[in-house]
Amino acid sequence: LLSEASDDTIVRLPSTHLQPIASADVVDGVVKVATGAPLQGTWTVAGPDVFALDELGRATLAAHHDQRTVITDEKAGTFGGVAGDVLIAGPGVHLAPTHYQDWIQTAH
Repeated sequence: LLSEASDDTIVRLPSTHLQPIASADVVDGVVKVATGAPLQGTWTVAGPDVFALDELGRATLAAHHDQRTVITDEKAGTFGGVAGDVLIAGPGVHLAPTHYQDWIQTAH
């Protein structure tokens, strides 16, 4: 997401809200569903924290010591023009245990 809306000095991202989830937490969820009793429905899992995408971009760049500036642009990138909280998990969501700030610090 950062590379598609950036150049050498600026990253343009909307303030769309989302809940990032660590890939290990996704795997744990898939294993739980695959080995459990039939659900007869859906099982939603999401990261425990809600971020505005532009703020998430800033945190990610900072963790990687990337000096690019994030500019909020509601029309930029894949999620440009996505309004409201449509990317936020709703009622009945299973929240994964890994917080983004913890994951990004160990991901290097």
